[in-house]
Amino acid sequence: PTAPPKGWTPKTVVEYQHPLEPDGKKATGVALPPTYSPRYVETAWYSWWERQGLFTPPASVPGGDRVLSLVLPPPNVTGSLHLGHALTVALQDALVRWRRMQGWSVLWVPGTDHAGIATQAVVERWLWQQRGLRRQDLTRSEFLEEVWAWKQRHGDEILRQLRALGASLDWSRCAFTMDPGFSRAVVEAFVRLHEAGLIHRDRRLVTWSCALRSALADVEVEPRALTGPTALRVPGCPQPVTFGVLVTFAYPVEGGDGERLVGRLVPAEAGPVVTPPLPQHLHGRYLRHPFTGQLLPVVTDPTVEPARGTGAVKVTPGHSSPDLALARAHGLPLLSVIGDDGTMCPPGGGWLQGIHRFVAREKVVAALAERGLYRGTQDHAMTLPMCSRSGDVIEYLLKSQWFLRCREMAERAREAVTSGRLQLVPKFHEKNWKTWMDNIGDWCLSRQLWWGHRVPAYRVGVPSAGSPPEHPEGLWVVGRSEAEARAAAARTLCCPPDELELQLQQDPDVLDTWFSSALFPFAALGWPEETPDLQRFYPTNVLETGSDLLFFWVARMVMLGQQLTGRLPFSQVLLHSLVRDSHGRKMSKSLGNVIDPCDIIAGASLQELQERLHHRLLDPHELTVATEGQRRQFPHGIPECGTDALRMALCSHNVHGDDIRLDVGTALSYRHFCNKIWNAVKFVLAALGPDFVPQPPEETVPQHPMDRWVLSRLVQAVAECGRRMEALEVHGAIAAVHHFWLRSFCDVYLVGGPVHLSRMVLPLPPCAELGLRLLAPFAPFLGEELWQRLPRAPPAPPTLCLAPFPDAARLVAGPRLGGGPRGPQHPRLPLPAGEWGGQGHCGMLGDLEGTPGALWDAGGPGGGPQGHCGMLGDLEGSPGALWDAGGLGGEPRGIVGCWGSPGHCGMLGTPRALWEVGEHDGRIPGSHWEFGKHWEDLRPPQGVMG
Repeated sequence: PTAPPKGWTPKTVVEYQHPLEPDGKKATGVALPPTYSPRYVETAWYSWWERQGLFTPPASVPGGDRVLSLVLPPPNVTGSLHLGHALTVALQDALVRWRRMQGWSVLWVPGTDHAGIATQAVVERWLWQQRGLRRQDLTRSEFLEEVWAWKQRHGDEILRQLRALGASLDWSRCAFTMDPGFSRAVVEAFVRLHEAGLIHRDRRLVTWSCALRSALADVEVEPRALTGPTALRVPGCPQPVTFGVLVTFAYPVEGGDGERLVGRLVPAEAGPVVTPPLPQHLHGRYLRHPFTGQLLPVVTDPTVEPARGTGAVKVTPGHSSPDLALARAHGLPLLSVIGDDGTMCPPGGGWLQGIHRFVAREKVVAALAERGLYRGTQDHAMTLPMCSRSGDVIEYLLKSQWFLRCREMAERAREAVTSGRLQLVPKFHEKNWKTWMDNIGDWCLSRQLWWGHRVPAYRVGVPSAGSPPEHPEGLWVVGRSEAEARAAAARTLCCPPDELELQLQQDPDVLDTWFSSALFPFAALGWPEETPDLQRFYPTNVLETGSDLLFFWVARMVMLGQQLTGRLPFSQVLLHSLVRDSHGRKMSKSLGNVIDPCDIIAGASLQELQERLHHRLLDPHELTVATEGQRRQFPHGIPECGTDALRMALCSHNVHGDDIRLDVGTALSYRHFCNKIWNAVKFVLAALGPDFVPQPPEETVPQHPMDRWVLSRLVQAVAECGRRMEALEVHGAIAAVHHFWLRSFCDVYLVGGPVHLSRMVLPLPPCAELGLRLLAPFAPFLGEELWQRLPRAPPAPPTLCLAPFPDAARLVAGPRLGGGPRGPQHPRLPLPAGEWGGQGHCGMLGDLEGTPGALWDAGGPGGGPQGHCGMLGDLEGSPGALWDAGGLGGEPRGIVGCWGSPGHCGMLGTPRALWEVGEHDGRIPGSHWEFGKHWEDLRPPQGVMG
């Protein structure tokens, strides 16, 4: 069993009262609880933000304004959010809150997806478990009523989770892909694409899931490589099925006096035989089918490999793309032996009809052996196509379906990336993008479901004559309504609609869910109408989603966006890596490692986790495996970490790199970080007292070197955070904020607080207030709770959500916070000093006077700064070299010591003596000292270095 996260033992949850003001705002005049409680901190703020309309963009500013618009990838309406969704929410909300604090007009559109296959499967399973009904026991309208009822019962679960995560979405624009307005957009898109000649109907081999009884898109197929015989469970099959074997058997040659031709067989399929250059005596001969007695012509084709197997193969044109091409080339009949449900149908032989295809395979092999035609099996390495949704083995069936030609749209999508108009982040995704676009095929849009957008196409029948003779498979017309389709049929038949009695039957199939999802960036804004939202907020700026959706969703949005609106739907795409559990395993309900974000936020016992498993409608085998998986991974349950800690833990991962391993322990460590900030701000509030009169942080002019140093650290954090956010490197931004609060402000500056409290009153407010503004995009609840209690100089916004995000350029403009580069506008600053055992002053790391890593000699107890004692930097190819800087403002004169391995230099007793004190402890990069500590507390000095 997994050990509990470090630093955590189950605790009793303490509930605190949180009185509200008349407008619903949490009252901040009451005392803060003695200890940090995420439950207390995160209560009431979100509902107040929402009531204040903070998430709705203001009216357009005359003369134009800076706009950020983006959409939330719509999660499945009947599911619940997992940590992968939470990662997307945390990253997008950080960007959204950051831009909103910078004064941008921000629109973040929420929505949910109807998820045709997933939703229908869940409702069907529920009907069977609760009522013993199958979908086929209901009419289509009755089943759809059940789906809508399910959506009403469970659809709000996702919206509740999004609010719990603090997502600052504009709920007034929330979209659902089956809403009437969105449905009109789907129909309009289909009609326009059909009118452009891009959508057409054809009889082709389609990727088919027998478990779902529906066609799938090629990208929904997961190839599974097998090196040899492998037993797998297949839905609907009573026992495991062995794959990775090749069966050989013999065909009787008609009129051949017992002669046999040996071929390769994928059992339970049948068809003509094709062999390479034919022996003379087989020219014009026929083979007799072992079971039906049907005569099969022997034909030759150069695509057959003579050296592979026996050199003879059977052809199954109804179940293989290469065989279909071969059959059409030779005029062979197109037979299908597998039905929609995966059972055998009559062309495969009446004795097999209705039997599961993999059970039939064993029967075929046994029957061949009885007839003396079985020649054996051999191991066969292969790639097995698997349905990503059901786990079924994919079959290829001949079906008449609607297809979307993608070649021209793909060329434009490819050009958008190569030209730089569309930026993929990280950049390495561009190679896969180009390869996929270069090899794209037609997109099968039809799905054999009841839940979804019904195909707006109608089959035309003329009662007196049946199907028009020019259209033997029936005339199909497309329209926005039946009346429009009827008019189109009349035009095609060259007769007025009122003179011909036409019968129109709408296609029972629905459209692929990804087709409607691909319209989301513009349909959610009102397309095809030219709405004010569409004019102002489309195209959107950026999309953040998982890299696994690059082709499922992103590519299709780009293709359809350009085709239907003439513009890219967004200019940047941030693709985060695949999210895995702490052991590197893919998140899976059947493994029990899928974590509800709300369980990390509020905490959950093992019993609570396992009770929820029983409500997920898993089959008995999956439930058993998942229950055991949870027991192993969370034997002590999940600790309460809070929303802010979870968000920061998610944002701390470098999503640009390898797969992300999410660990509850990381969230717990960020809860401890929240506690550190809580205590630091409480210290600040106590130090200031009730009568403190604040001034704008940018106008603070501290005099003491330590005060200037800590403010210079703040300037550096502000600059780094802004730079990283501009580059969509959210992990770098949160690292800068984390380092300032923990390492600079708490671990160094506040250590001397009790001794120098009187002089610290001036820099404490800007550090706390600007530090909370820095924190706000990542930890909005903690930031708001503490910021509301700090004294602020007027005019102050009513909420931290609207407070200006710190600007490094403003903070270094003039002799205020210090830390800026040298220049006439940046006067020389007093140099920092730290006390070292009462014997002298050691140096201080800092970007003061434009000298990163300067170590300053302060001239002994109480003395003023004497100049540079050394410089930390990579000068002349010597990383970590300690340079003699030749006094204040002087030039480097040579290396006097090494900074790093084996240790750091510190000041002991003799002015300017630099002692090696051993390995650094990581508190400040390259350092092993803390202010106020005697050198005896550290490792013994190793010798004078300078």
